[in-house]
Amino acid sequence: MKKGIANYNVGDGFDGFMMIKSASKGVASNGKPFLTLILKDASGEIESKLWEATSEDEAVFQAEELVKLSGEVTSFRGRPQLKIQSIRPVQATDGVAPEDFVEKAPIKKEALMERITEAVFEMKNPNIQRLVRYFVQKYQEALLTFPAATKNHHAYVSGLAHHIVSMLNLARELKELYPSLNKDLLYAGVILHDLGKLKELSGAAAPNYTMEGKLIGHIPMMVQEIGQAAEELKITGEEVTILQHLVLSHHGKSEWGSPKPPLVREAEVLHLIDMLDAKMNMLDRALGKVQPGEFTERLFSMEQRSFYKPLFEDK
Repeated sequence: MKKGIANYNVGDGFDGFMMIKSASKGVASNGKPFLTLILKDASGEIESKLWEATSEDEAVFQAEELVKLSGEVTSFRGRPQLKIQSIRPVQATDGVAPEDFVEKAPIKKEALMERITEAVFEMKNPNIQRLVRYFVQKYQEALLTFPAATKNHHAYVSGLAHHIVSMLNLARELKELYPSLNKDLLYAGVILHDLGKLKELSGAAAPNYTMEGKLIGHIPMMVQEIGQAAEELKITGEEVTILQHLVLSHHGKSEWGSPKPPLVREAEVLHLIDMLDAKMNMLDRALGKVQPGEFTERLFSMEQRSFYKPLFEDK
């Protein structure tokens, strides 16, 4: 691939390979079926419509499938869309592989794991340390490959670990600035807060929500797991309840998905650094796709704001 889809502009022609992130069926106003395809490569993703889709198309063009297609980048409601002119499944002779189309964290897995392990070893409270170590060991492989979300922030391979490590680094600096913070609790909250996404999401390459993810969600699933792990490890005490509270409250408000607001100092800080890291990741990725003097597309998770990239911004 000469350049990723994120670098294409409206009016550009496209002729290349992409991965299907998701495929959903719809019916047009004329009664004919179509498929909405979210296509991706290592640079980003774009929506596309396959009009008058047949039952064979539905069977062939599914999530995680690689396709060869040609078309033109257009705009629909202010967002880029790929108008398909031709599409077919990838063949063995095409010489492409799934890993060619997957965005990855900018830090190697080994370095991410080293920082997480370092944080666990810094913990002084034995109950907190044992619980966190239990989950890091249990989910190590998935932790190092899963994204932190299906879209918006850290939505790439190893994105969850990258998010955790960025938050650990923020937590370390805040502990220096505010010595009253309990580092064990804050580090534990950072590492555990999103581990439920390993069950909420389907995988790393083209993640979608699992049935349990849709019906229960990562927060309740992780709270339950902490309780089960504590029973298995025969750990009792206030630490278990507070760790569960950190997970329960890390979204900050009920309308944002938290059953409880933060009611412990470290829970409040966890929520703030989670939000800060998520927003910075979204802004950096969006601004990385535009030139100085241009605005980003409207960012849904940032109240539909479009951000400006200053002309004098340092490179």
